[in-house]
Parts: sequence; C-alpha cells; structure tokens
Amino acid sequence: MKKVTYILGGSLLALGAVAVFNACKTIPKGVTAVKPFNAEMYLGKWYEIARLDYRFEKNMNNTSAYYSLKEDGSIKVVNSGYNYKKQQWEEATGKAKFVDSPKEGKLKVSFFGPFYSGYNVVDINEYYRYVLVAGKNHHYLWLMAREKTMPEEVKQRFLQKARELGYDTDKLVWVEQN
Repeated sequence: MKKVTYILGGSLLALGAVAVFNACKTIPKGVTAVKPFNAEMYLGKWYEIARLDYRFEKNMNNTSAYYSLKEDGSIKVVNSGYNYKKQQWEEATGKAKFVDSPKEGKLKVSFFGPFYSGYNVVDINEYYRYVLVAGKNHHYLWLMAREKTMPEEVKQRFLQKARELGYDTDKLVWVEQN
C-alpha cells in the first residue's frame, strides 16, 4: 500500500511541476513582445480579423475583445462572438496581468481561475489601431483591429512578421465581421 501511495504522490508532484512550468511559459521561443507598450492606449474594443483556430473560438464569427482596467491594475477581458453552428452569441470574461511590466506587451490571461496562458502583443501600429497578438506557443495567433476591417498593407506586414516568427499563416481563419 505504501508503494502505491509513493507512486501516486510522485506522479501528482510531477504533474504539478509540469503544470507550473507550462504556466510560466507565456511566450514562444524567439518571439518578443512590444516594448515600450502603452496599456492605457490598448484598452477598449478590438475586432478579430484573423486567428489560428482553437476550441474556444471554433465556429465563431463577429468575434471581439473588450479590455478595461480593474482597480488592482489587472485588465478585465471580455471576449464575445457569434457561434454560427449553435446560432447563439457567446461571451467569456477573464483577466489579464502583466508578466514583467505594464511597459511591455507581455501578459498572461485567465478565463479559468488560477490557470493562465500567454497573451503577447508582438506588433502594433503607432496609433494602437491594429495589432498582432501571439499566445504561449505557435498554435495561438490573432490579427485584430479597432474597426471591422484591416488595411491590406497592415495585414501583409503582420502576415510577414508572423511567418518570420514561425507561424503557419496558411491555417489562419479569416473572421466574418458584419
């Protein structure tokens, strides 16, 4: 019985260590966040132009994110979109915290209690109208804009940068915004 307890305890400890290590990884190797970053200018509504699809946004269009400052200095995140398969609007509320400094676009975001994932602003125009965001690894990428469209030259700049950083831009889902 003791042997089973040790094996189970050791397995849980190893699983916990892996979870902590993965939680600390907030940005892919070779990718850097924007610095200097102006968090105040970043707040407000952003429309998703394109994304690498993943389970929480599958079958969704008209997706957007709204960021607002909380009293504790963290950022409230409200993601919403229309699930065209279920024919209903969906919304998720979470929070984001700066990993190092509010002057760097390197954040971690959570929609599930203490579990965080990377959210990294890797390119943004000087007026904070268009942004390229990377997740914790090369499976998460978003192109977003303050309007429901993005100029072609900005889109091409972001696509080029994403390819240079190792993202498969052929897998992007182009979001319908209407």
